[in-house]
Amino acid sequence: MHERYMAVALEEAKKAEKLDEVPVGAIIVRDGIVVAKAHNMRETTRDATAHAELIAVRKACEALDSWRLADCEMYVTLEPCLMCSGAIILSRIKKLYIGTMDPKSGAAGSLLNVFEDYWFHHKCEVEQGILANECSKILKDFFKNKR
Repeated sequence: MHERYMAVALEEAKKAEKLDEVPVGAIIVRDGIVVAKAHNMRETTRDATAHAELIAVRKACEALDSWRLADCEMYVTLEPCLMCSGAIILSRIKKLYIGTMDPKSGAAGSLLNVFEDYWFHHKCEVEQGILANECSKILKDFFKNKR
């Protein structure tokens, strides 16, 4: 089941790659239904906050007509940064599934872990390594082709 949802997030990452964006995709699921899909759009929009996770949160809030996403889960191909991790916590997403980790800027266990090391009113469970090889490969290939 988790692999199926992460595969949808990977399809979003491929959309980003086609736009010459860092290939990261995110989806938000509620009751087994995908309510939001997004991919990185920083270069396209010239917006530093246009990360896949933030766009997905915005879309889910709009689709569900609420800022509270407490009954939702997020699948993201790359470990979220501090900004995105904050948005995940503040939107009250109940569970986060991560494809591959980001040792350079990850805030869910690599560089720091805001989900476990700090006390926030809302706790979000985190599971990592869903389709890790595929999620890692798309990023490695993207940056390899950039060099």
